[in-house]
Amino acid sequence: MTENYFCELNSINVNDKTEKKNGLTYLSWAWAWGEVKKRFPDSNYRIYEDENGCIYWTDGRTAWVKTGVIVNGIEHIEYLPVMDYKNKSIPLKDITSFDVNKAIQRSLTKALARHGLGLYIYAGEDLPEETAQKTESEPDEATKRNYIDTISRLLTETETDGTKMLEFVNQKYGTNVTAFSEFSAEQLIFTLRKLKEKKEKKEK
Repeated sequence: MTENYFCELNSINVNDKTEKKNGLTYLSWAWAWGEVKKRFPDSNYRIYEDENGCIYWTDGRTAWVKTGVIVNGIEHIEYLPVMDYKNKSIPLKDITSFDVNKAIQRSLTKALARHGLGLYIYAGEDLPEETAQKTESEPDEATKRNYIDTISRLLTETETDGTKMLEFVNQKYGTNVTAFSEFSAEQLIFTLRKLKEKKEKKEK
């Protein structure tokens, strides 16, 4: 068994294989799966079905998919709502097979990220961890601006009070700043991760 397979996948820079839509970054499922299979040929994935053999799950109002990716004998499972182009859950009566297929591909890509590949995208970061560590103390202005813009968007999407988030991060790091632009790179990345986690919980 390959040691530290997560670190190997997490160190891959996927930036040139992504595209942005409505302010979010998406990684190509086909490319991501190909990269994992090249390194770990025994990898596999599952598309879970409900008790009736349906490939999506529903509460009667909306729907979601459940997928799993197995690498090195370890499975990570991902749940993802069936959403429209605005990333809003589609009412059950309006869902098409195309919507479900797209949700499955996105869910599998996120499951792959749990194994390391492209994980930094979902943390609101622009570089793999190994590269990011080199710039974390002194990010360039463009990178810092991107962090702040993403935080602003996520605050709106998660309906989070910006002032309370500032206070929360200040308390954690023992600082007393009044704007996200005054945060260090480490504080900005921590804020992004917390907001991403909140968004994912809200979408389930």
